[in-house]
Amino acid sequence: MSDVQVEAVVRTDAALLEADLDRFLARLGPAPSGAAGSVHDAALARALHGPVADAVGSKVGQEALRPAPGAPGGRRPLRPSMVYWAYRNYRGFGDPAQQDAGDDGFGAVRRAAVAVRVLLKAAVALDDVQDGSAVRYGEPALHTTHGVPLAVNTGSWLIAAALTHAADPAVVGSLLGSVADGFRGQAVDIATRSPRTRAELAEAPHEQRVGFWESMAALKTGTLFRMPLDAALAALRVVADERDTLKEAMRQLGLASQLFNDVTDFVPEFAGARTHEDHNGLSNRVFLELLGSAPPAGRAGLSGERLRSYVLGHPDLDRTLLALSADAVARKQAAKDTVRRVCRSPHSAAYFDLTVERKGHLIDRLHDTLRRRSAA
Repeated sequence: MSDVQVEAVVRTDAALLEADLDRFLARLGPAPSGAAGSVHDAALARALHGPVADAVGSKVGQEALRPAPGAPGGRRPLRPSMVYWAYRNYRGFGDPAQQDAGDDGFGAVRRAAVAVRVLLKAAVALDDVQDGSAVRYGEPALHTTHGVPLAVNTGSWLIAAALTHAADPAVVGSLLGSVADGFRGQAVDIATRSPRTRAELAEAPHEQRVGFWESMAALKTGTLFRMPLDAALAALRVVADERDTLKEAMRQLGLASQLFNDVTDFVPEFAGARTHEDHNGLSNRVFLELLGSAPPAGRAGLSGERLRSYVLGHPDLDRTLLALSADAVARKQAAKDTVRRVCRSPHSAAYFDLTVERKGHLIDRLHDTLRRRSAA
């Protein structure tokens, strides 16, 4: 099977996920309840079905496979899923229609893929409220178009709907664990804005600050990478040893992604208008790296404009950005090497690379940009 043929399978799987998402949304319409229920139905459509459709349907800014003539999905941009990578790795590259009919695991995987996408959208809706983010991927955040109460309600409902849709008890158990980890990570992230946690971080030695960041990033960002894969592995009843191996790979990939996010806040070529956007907390790894050289008496008071001025004027800023971007590249490569050890075929490895490198290539580009800047 050539790389072109592997991409065709990726597109077929991604198109199937989009179709399944369409069916998920189509089932949201209220059941006919007669004239007496018309006001109720209209209210439900405005207050729940509309926000849900907006939340799940938002695609701007997400890396995708571009539409190709004659390819599955038509003119629609397609987003490969790690859920389907797992299915292909453990069940092969046969015809989806035949596999769907002959393999109960494929049905569970299809439901898991939809559930994962819906849970990720729920996380976005709730995260934007908690962070006060008005824009997501260049689009207005859900809470800015529908209000905070409806955005919170929509995100909460999406979690319940996703878990119900997953159906398979093993998949639901995996997803529940991921949701809990995501909330734990978000709680720690929010805590970095509080005076008490800021003071504790300011007084902590470098090793503890780095450990704090890794634990938080593994829960918050690593979970976003681990959740799709572990849900699929649960659906396919993959043995525990390989699940643990892949969990560690996704943890490393999540840390690489968070390093990328943290560093790009200081690189206008990547962050654009969002450069230097968030200086209210101490969750950014760059802050935690440079905090140790501040006078002890003034560390806890570094926030907002004071923190921004301190970090941007720090003599070690460029060196730190370069080192952290190199770390992101190394972690991404380590994750890919780990996954390749459990790949059942070269086709599976090619499928994984195509899926991961939609964003992964940006990690390499960031490091190359900073390395050229350093050389200049």
